[in-house]
Amino acid sequence: MKTKCIIVDDEPLAIEAIRMHIQKTDSLKLVGTCSDAIKAFDLLRNTSVDLMFLDIEMPEMTGLEFLKSLKNPPKVILTTAYREYAVQAFDLDVIDYLLKPVSFTRFLQAVHKYFDAIPQNAIKAISVHPYSGVEEYFFVKADKKNVKIRYREVLYVEGIKDYVKIVCIDRTIVSKLMIGNMIDILPEDQFIRIHRSYIICIPNINAYSSTSVEVHGKEIPIGRNYKHETLNTLRQ
Repeated sequence: MKTKCIIVDDEPLAIEAIRMHIQKTDSLKLVGTCSDAIKAFDLLRNTSVDLMFLDIEMPEMTGLEFLKSLKNPPKVILTTAYREYAVQAFDLDVIDYLLKPVSFTRFLQAVHKYFDAIPQNAIKAISVHPYSGVEEYFFVKADKKNVKIRYREVLYVEGIKDYVKIVCIDRTIVSKLMIGNMIDILPEDQFIRIHRSYIICIPNINAYSSTSVEVHGKEIPIGRNYKHETLNTLRQ
């Protein structure tokens, strides 16, 4: 599974340079670019992002101010032409601090730091068995062991900060994962994300309306940004 990245920078040439570096790196996938913090905020709200390449000097709001404003930011690699922000930047627990122009070698060093910083249980948390219609399951890391879960037993998945709560018919499993990681590996013909915090198993839906879905007696809200896709899918 590739690491989902975004680039936030007001300089088109700087965006293009990082874009080219990402394209050369098989483990990374670019899912969006933004020219300012406001656009980046909207993108983060609607898109699962693992790693953000963030410029510091931007109009209206600096990269550091933007980072401070985020409650649950993705991992961050700062890109800037100015050395003087280094101390302040690392106080915000960024992965690395790249000076422009960013060489590919230096870029790779920062990406390696990113992978080194991810807890091993998060990297190896999911092992997916190909969906074949015979045996459909996946594993998640929970309570220091790999727990097998069959797709058909999952009612819904709830994202809670850096964790997911996988609610099944007869048990609940909590694992240190982002909800975006889950939607990437669950079969799309059986699961749909209906809210930034919820993924539901379509076969286990009892009822739905234009604002919510009922699964096993629990009413789950449909997020505004997911409403159109959710209702289209359920009507089919």
